Amino acid sequence: MAKKRNARDFDAPQLHGDHPRPVTRRQFVAQGFKLGAAYTSAVSVGSLLGMRDAAADLSPDLRGLLQNPCEIATNGAGKIPFIAFDLAGGANMANSNALVGGQGGQLDFLSTAGYEKMGLPGDMVPSLNDPVSGAPYANFDLGLGFHLDSAFYRGIMTRVSPTTLANINGAIIPARSDNDTGNNPHNPMYGIARAGAAGSILTLAGSENSDSGGNSMLPMMLYDPELRPTKVDRPSDVTNLIDTGELVGILSPEDATAVMESIYRLSAAKMGIVDTNVSQDALIKEAVNCGYLKAADIADRFGDFEIDPGLDPEIVGPDGIFTEAEFNDGGRDGREFQKTASIMKLIMNGFAGAATIEMGGYDYHGGRRAEGEVKDFRAGICMGACLEYAAMRGVPLMLYVFSDGSLSSNGAIDNTVEGRGKLEWSSDNSSTAASFFLVYNPTRRPTLIGGTPEEQAVHQQIGYMSADGSVQRAATPAANNVPLLVNTAILNYMALHNETGLFSQVFPNHGLGNAAMLDSLTAFTPICNGTIGQPI
Repeated sequence: MAKKRNARDFDAPQLHGDHPRPVTRRQFVAQGFKLGAAYTSAVSVGSLLGMRDAAADLSPDLRGLLQNPCEIATNGAGKIPFIAFDLAGGANMANSNALVGGQGGQLDFLSTAGYEKMGLPGDMVPSLNDPVSGAPYANFDLGLGFHLDSAFYRGIMTRVSPTTLANINGAIIPARSDNDTGNNPHNPMYGIARAGAAGSILTLAGSENSDSGGNSMLPMMLYDPELRPTKVDRPSDVTNLIDTGELVGILSPEDATAVMESIYRLSAAKMGIVDTNVSQDALIKEAVNCGYLKAADIADRFGDFEIDPGLDPEIVGPDGIFTEAEFNDGGRDGREFQKTASIMKLIMNGFAGAATIEMGGYDYHGGRRAEGEVKDFRAGICMGACLEYAAMRGVPLMLYVFSDGSLSSNGAIDNTVEGRGKLEWSSDNSSTAASFFLVYNPTRRPTLIGGTPEEQAVHQQIGYMSADGSVQRAATPAANNVPLLVNTAILNYMALHNETGLFSQVFPNHGLGNAAMLDSLTAFTPICNGTIGQPI
C-alpha cells in the first residue's frame, strides 16, 4: 500500500502525536532537538599525573624518575580498543539492518509477517535474492549477516577497504529494552574499564556530557565516579586534551624537550634549598617537580605527533577516510563525522581505552521510511570509519551498537528514492529490539565458537526471535534484562582477550549463570592473550 507523506527535513526535530513534548535532555536528543553542545577541557593536574610513559627520548636519569614518584604507565593498557554507538531514540537494528532469525541462527528465517513487522516487504525478505543483482538479500560480507540493502551495511561499505572487510566479524543479541527513554542502563563503558581498558590520557571518553558519555544510562552496579567519561565531540576537544605549549611551536620537539628538562633540573635544584614552611613541604615540591618533568615528557611524546583529527591525512584528505568536503560541510553529516573522527583518534591511538559516540534523532517513526534510511546510512558511515581507521593504525577494535527500544512498521510502502521501496516505521515496539557488535582483527577474521556451521550460527546470534518477529524473552538472560545485556557485551569483550575465566572474578554478581552459560553467550574464540601485544 503506497502512502503519500509531506516532505520534511530529516534532520529537523521530530514531534510525535503519541509522545509527550520533550522535557529532558535525553528526549531532546532522541527526537533530534539537540545534538549536544561541546566544551573544551584543557589538560589538568589530575590528567597529567595519570598519564603514562610510551618509550621516548628523555634523558635516562629523568626517564627513571617518571616511574616513581611521577609514574606514567604505557600508552594505553594494551587492551582491545572499544567504541560504542548509542543511537538515541529507538533505532531499528533487526532484519532491515542486521539479520535476526529463529533458534537456528540468522538463516533460520522468520515468517513474512515477522519481517514486515521489521520494515521489509514480502519481496525483500532475507530468504530471497535481489532481482536486479541476483545476490542474496542475506549478505555476510561483514561476517555478521546484514540485509543486502541495510543502510548500516551500505554506510559501512563506503569506508572499509576489501582488506579490512576480510578481517571483520560480528554477532547480534536480540534483547528487549524500553522505548524512548535514556533510563535503559545500556552503556557498558564502566564495565569495559573494569575489564582493563584504559588510555594514556583518559580511561573513558564520550560525546555527551553525562555519566555514561552517551544518551542511555550505565548499570548502577558498575558506577565509579572516578571513571566518568571526558566529553569529546569535536577536534578541538582532542587538541585541548594535550597542550604541548608554545615552545614546541618555536623549537623542534627535541629542543623543546631539552629546554623543559633544563627547567626541571633548575627547579629541582632550587627546591632542594627552599623551605616552604608548610606541613606538606615534600608533597608540594614533588608536585611542582613532577609537573615540569611531565611537561618535558608531553613535548617528547606529542611534539611531532599530529593530535588534531582534522589534520590527520589518514582521517581527512585525498587518501583519508573522509574527504575535506564531507568533514567540513557544516551540516549534520559534517558534525557527526567530526565527532566520530575525534573519538576514533583518541581510541585507536591509545589515548583513551573506550568511548561512546552518541547520535541523536533515532526516534524516526511516524514519517517516511526515507528518514530512517538516511540516518542509519550516516551511522553506518561512522561505524565504517572507525573500522577502517583501526585497520590503518594496525589495532583491533570492538564496535558495539545499541539503542533505547526499537520500532515496527504498519505495512505502508515508501517508494521514494531514499525510501527504497521499504515499509514505513509507524510506532515504537520494544519486542523487535536488538544490539550487535563488530570485531576487527588485524591478523585474521575473528573465529566463531563451534566446530560446525550450525554451532557457529547460534554463537553469532546470541538469542533468537519467534516467527512473528518478537524477541524470545527466555532465550538468554539478556533477552529481557538490559543490565544483563550489558554484562553479555562485557563478557564478549573479555573473551576476545582469552579472559572468560576471569569474568566471574571481576564481576562476581554478573547474573549470567554458570560457566556453561557463559560459553553459550560468547561469540568468538580469543584474538589475543590478555593484551593486544600477545596475538593468538
